[in-house]
Amino acid sequence: MLNTYIKECLYFTANRLSRVITKMAEDEFAASGLSPTYAYLLMSVYEKEGISQKELGEILHLQPSTVTRLVEKLIVKGLVYNRVDGRMSLIYTTDRGKALENVIYECWNNLRSRYGAILGHDEGDELSQRLYAVSDQLENKD
Repeated sequence: MLNTYIKECLYFTANRLSRVITKMAEDEFAASGLSPTYAYLLMSVYEKEGISQKELGEILHLQPSTVTRLVEKLIVKGLVYNRVDGRMSLIYTTDRGKALENVIYECWNNLRSRYGAILGHDEGDELSQRLYAVSDQLENKD
């Protein structure tokens, strides 16, 4: 009976999925020398050089203090720099950060290929989109 409760519990199932996919992502992004979170932050900066920390938080669904901590570590690694414009901190990639772009996107593609080979590529994409929509729905319940 307990097994039924676990299998029907979104909390448990989502956390289980998180652990499984996190391990896959860490394996694939290891080639970049970065954790998946740092890589996704850099991918966001590649898409919009001069992105604000606030925008990064919105895109990555992270608290401002977490974004600040991640950016600070990437600054120390020499991959990004920030420029203060009024009250906003704008983030740009350094040449060293830009040099990782192809590797990071290759890692991302390898991750998608890895779970796509198991789930089916269309199914993996559909599942990702559905989970994103469900997260939005639950987050915006108020």
